[in-house]
Order: sequence, then C-alpha cells, then structure tokens
Amino acid sequence: MSSDAEAPVQEASVQEAASPLSDSQVARIERNRQKALLLRQARLASRPYALDKQSREGKKAVTKVTDTGAGFFIEEEEKTELEKKATVSHPLGAILDGDLSVCEECGKPFSDSYLLSTFDLSVCDRCRDNDEKHKLITRTEAKNVFLLKDADFDRREPPLKFIVKKNPHNPRWGDMKLYLLPQVRDRCLEVWGDEEKLEEARQARQDNAEKSKNKKYEKKMKELRRAVRSSLYKKDLSGHTHEYGEESYDDDEDMFSKTCTSCGHVLTYEKM
Repeated sequence: MSSDAEAPVQEASVQEAASPLSDSQVARIERNRQKALLLRQARLASRPYALDKQSREGKKAVTKVTDTGAGFFIEEEEKTELEKKATVSHPLGAILDGDLSVCEECGKPFSDSYLLSTFDLSVCDRCRDNDEKHKLITRTEAKNVFLLKDADFDRREPPLKFIVKKNPHNPRWGDMKLYLLPQVRDRCLEVWGDEEKLEEARQARQDNAEKSKNKKYEKKMKELRRAVRSSLYKKDLSGHTHEYGEESYDDDEDMFSKTCTSCGHVLTYEKM
C-alpha cells in the first residue's frame, strides 16, 4: 500500500520539475545573471595591473569563490600584497566652467596647459615661452647661477616641482632634473632677499675663487723654483788644497809661517 501511494507523489514532482518556467521567472534569472556579470567586470576593472610574484615563479595562484548574491558564484584569484598596495591612477574628469584657470600672461581663462599640470603655473599653452621666460634649467646650473643649495629645492616649502629627463650627452649618466626658470628665480629671491644681496654674494664667491686660484698658482711656482734650484746646485765633494804664499820668519818665536792665499789658513813651523 505504501509503495503504491508513493508512486503518484514522485510522478507529480517529476512533472512539476519538468514544467516550463514562467516569463517572470526567466526574466528574474536573466537579471540576476546580468548583475553577476556586471559585478565580476567591476571587480576585474578595480584590480591593479601588477604581476603576481608567485605566478612569475611558476606557482599556482590561490583562488576563492565569492557569492554574488544573484544566484551565481564567481571564482577569482586572491590579490597579492603587491596588488593590494598598488593603486590605479585615472585621468582627471572634465573641468567645469567655474573651475577654469586664468592665464597670468594674457588674462584669458583656460582649462588645462602643460605648465599648469606639470609646474602648477597658471599659464596657457599659447603664452608659454620655451626659450626665454618659461625655459627649463638644470639643477646644477640653477645652483651655480642663483647660489642655491639642495635644501632650497627640496626642504624649503613648497618644494620646487621638476621633471626628469635622460641626459642628452650620455644616457648612461644620471637623469637630469629640470626646473622652471621663473620658479627658481622666485626661490632665489626668497633665499637672498633681493638682487643686490645676490650680486654681493656672487662677487664674494668670485673673489674667493680668485684668491684660491692665486694661492694654487703661487704654490706651484714655489715648487717649480725649488725644483730648478735643486737641479742647478752641485755640491763640491772634493777636498780643499791650500796654496801658501811666501814664508815669513818670526824672530821672537823663532818660527816660520805660511798663509793660504784662498782660505787664509796660517801654517806655522820651525826649521831644525
């Protein structure tokens, strides 16, 4: 009796499972699938473009299963420490009319320019002068011309902005730091106060350089004179030979004597 009763129930469940889905159910499933795909694409887009160290070494990446909440599970790789620390930079959005910058040269508003984005200077690309006013200067040249120190570039607030380029003379040398000339000149005035003090410092440095140059020159000349004298001087190592003149006789002492004509040595003697 029990087996006969269970048979109709099983047939009914099979028929219910085999019955087609309604339109609302099909639409809900499709919406859930689309949500899952969008969620997966968003997670993939937010991942930084960094290589996994384990994958470079040939190790298998660790995967995890995430429940999307839309009826699907997504398998994705665990992020490494490098990927977690990395950040993805995106370009800035469009600038609205109220956020336009005003050019310091022509006074016209503009949205973006090379000097504004690189050196934070409100000058449009039309007014940019690469040869004279807005030329770039190397760090070494700026230190020599404007008498600045490394701390004036990096530690004094705000630090001067710069761009890095390869050395055109030799690419194997270190990269060059290029600064904007007007900003370097303004920093120079902050350090020295005005042009007169800067000119006095330049003159003092030039005088010290001349003094140092003269000292080196005098030292080399002394060494040269000493070398010349030592090469011309010859020490007489031969013994002195007296050349006596005529002898004279002293009646009181009953002694004879002779005097060297070159050194004045007096030789006294007596005759038997």
